Amino acid sequence: MSNILKGSMIETVKQLGQRGWSIRHIAKELCINRRTVSKYLENNSKCAISTPGSDKGPDSKCTIPTAGDSGGSPSKCTTSTAGRCSLCEAHGEYIRERLQCGLSAQRIFQDLQLERAFDGSYESVKRYVRKLEECVEVPFRRMEALPGTECQVDYGTGAWIVGADGKRRKTHLFRIVLSCSRKAYSEVSFTQETECFVRALENAFRYFGGVPETTVIDNLKAGVIKPCVYDPELNPKLRDFAKHYGTCILPSRVRTPRHKGKVERQVGYAQDNALKGKSFKSLAEQNAHLRDWEARVADQRIHGTTRRQVQQMFNEEKPHLKPLPPDLFPAFQEGRRKVHRDGHVEVAKAYYSVAPEYTRREVWVRYDGRLIEIFNEAMARICVHAHKEPGQRSTRKEHIPLEKVGNPELGNEWMLTKAWKIGDAAHAWAIAMLVERGVPGTRVLNGLLSLRKKHAASAINTGCSKALEAQEFSLKGLRRHIANSSHQQESFTFIGEHPLIRATAEYEQIINSKGLFQ
Repeated sequence: MSNILKGSMIETVKQLGQRGWSIRHIAKELCINRRTVSKYLENNSKCAISTPGSDKGPDSKCTIPTAGDSGGSPSKCTTSTAGRCSLCEAHGEYIRERLQCGLSAQRIFQDLQLERAFDGSYESVKRYVRKLEECVEVPFRRMEALPGTECQVDYGTGAWIVGADGKRRKTHLFRIVLSCSRKAYSEVSFTQETECFVRALENAFRYFGGVPETTVIDNLKAGVIKPCVYDPELNPKLRDFAKHYGTCILPSRVRTPRHKGKVERQVGYAQDNALKGKSFKSLAEQNAHLRDWEARVADQRIHGTTRRQVQQMFNEEKPHLKPLPPDLFPAFQEGRRKVHRDGHVEVAKAYYSVAPEYTRREVWVRYDGRLIEIFNEAMARICVHAHKEPGQRSTRKEHIPLEKVGNPELGNEWMLTKAWKIGDAAHAWAIAMLVERGVPGTRVLNGLLSLRKKHAASAINTGCSKALEAQEFSLKGLRRHIANSSHQQESFTFIGEHPLIRATAEYEQIINSKGLFQ
């Protein structure tokens, strides 16, 4: 509907406003826009809802002032929102008490009707409860961990590394904190790659002398491939690292730093207290400074929350940590690779075969200076190869499709077995041919097996017998003998009697009786 109303509609709007109807109620009943209703009520000197800044005196008939109204008698409404005062305002304290008890808006509405003779609607109670819930701030829940159960990990910015040429390099500050004792370990690196992240975790566990049950990390790319609060996809290397050390990796919720709040503040503490205003010549120098600062300053402080010395609390927590494994986590590199059309993947400029069904698909490779391991998408190992130099190939026999394997690759013994199945003469000719021809005889033997595509086994066996008698050991001569044996003339037999032709004796009698040749 247009915002220009007819005279009768304008008068209706004004009359409803004088009765104390709200703008929303008028707009709903008359099916017009609320802004249109507000415009005509503002121009009405006898309006029921005054606008902000109006200077109507106490004699004004405006009974419901809006927010900012400084004139008229003080309103009974305690809220500062514009419009008619809610009937729930008189029961505000009662409703707040019921909300704190966890009651729903429907239950509160029922209690108001029974206990206080409330004559408002259920919708008004719902609106009032909704506004109260928006104003109530839910306190954060502080989660404390038992000794040895949890550690939290995060990254910050380390101090600059200034080289001999004066150039500065940015560093990344890795910090891990035991949630119970607040004992921490810090280390800087130039990158946040998976290898750096895993080695920093390993150094931390060795520094603590034990392993906590769970490790809460951020959703950094080095550790989490696909973030999900319910079922995150971890980096395979980090997953194997956790299995090696017997800890459970738990990524926190995305963009929710309070879920690892113990380490969030600890990173800032290390940046401000240990590294701020400093620069170093190398990573080793900065890491040595951090280790000294941890022992001399961070461990000796009285923690603001626990009100106890960090080192003293760590001495109590350390016996609860899991023991370290006897060996370090293996050092290797890994990544995704796509299988080429020839059934090989490229790893460090060398090529390694996989099963034919993985052609043109992606696999996961893990390699070091000795072995190359290839896994499928489910991280099940497909095969293992020995390390090759760049440019070389490693092809396993079981990875070659049978239709791509030629007879010569299977060897002369395999082809002689096939020749024996054709016949004894073919087998004998093949052996004699190999003795006579030597290495080139391998191709001739393969040609003998290919004759099965055009000739019957009996014809080939007969031709081989004749070729052996003639000491003919070429494939051309063998083909000639096979052709000659196939074109031998067949003998024909004549029938003695025929139903339509008389016997010869009958014709002789007829001739004699007629005396034709006398």
